[in-house]
Amino acid sequence: MFDPRTLPADLESVREEYAPEALVFDVAGDFDTIPPAAAENLGLVVDSLSPATYPDEWLPADAPEALRHYASSDFTIGMPGDGTVTWTQQTDPPVVLVKYRAKGTPDDFLDFLIAEAVVQSGLDDVPEHFLPFFGEEYRALAEATPLNGTEVYQIAVALYEGWVGLQTRDEFESWAGEHDRLYDAWVDSGERLDDRLSDLPRLVATGRTSFAEATEFACSAIKHGRDLPTPFAALDTAAYLEYGPTYAVRWAEKTFDRLAEARDARDSTSGPE
Repeated sequence: MFDPRTLPADLESVREEYAPEALVFDVAGDFDTIPPAAAENLGLVVDSLSPATYPDEWLPADAPEALRHYASSDFTIGMPGDGTVTWTQQTDPPVVLVKYRAKGTPDDFLDFLIAEAVVQSGLDDVPEHFLPFFGEEYRALAEATPLNGTEVYQIAVALYEGWVGLQTRDEFESWAGEHDRLYDAWVDSGERLDDRLSDLPRLVATGRTSFAEATEFACSAIKHGRDLPTPFAALDTAAYLEYGPTYAVRWAEKTFDRLAEARDARDSTSGPE
């Protein structure tokens, strides 16, 4: 199920620089979450497995079932929202997994995604998922948003990705002149976001994009250093990098308070028909 992936020279150089112990595998099947029995097959290709477990008290009552499994003692690799390439530190050494859905992805962009996962797996004090990032603050995030458990999950994935992106984008930018192919893929994929980024507030206001979807899109742009519209620009700050989940919860509280005020103002000016 897990086949070692041969890396091109520039990507191998990134692996050696950022996470020399990390192993990169192609996964024979597609997945959001690998079934625990299948995930345990990683034990055949790594030195040891250390399944992560988190307190039930971190989870709001309507947390998605997949998140409850992740928090439990089940050996859970991969979660919804992880994208085409994911990584885990629940193994020694850490592993980067390229999902079957990667087939058909342009080579340069796929190699950038693998490079991104390699860089993330080698960062100090960066957990592999939003739940250990938020910890007990995840309940506070849910309370700050008038949304259902699935949408809160989606926002949490996005906010975590944005926080990690604040740390990785300087690394990607430094690849100019050293890993030009990967650098160009980073630049190109960022530039492709600009048109929709500028239109996000209107799309949310008209109901064509949900707030959770907009947060996901905006936070994915942070790692590319793109200009974000209000209210997402407040996440592209040194304060978010420093204060992490506490800052994210406060941002959510302020943002939804302002959205409620704007909605009330529209209702009061429209009046009865």
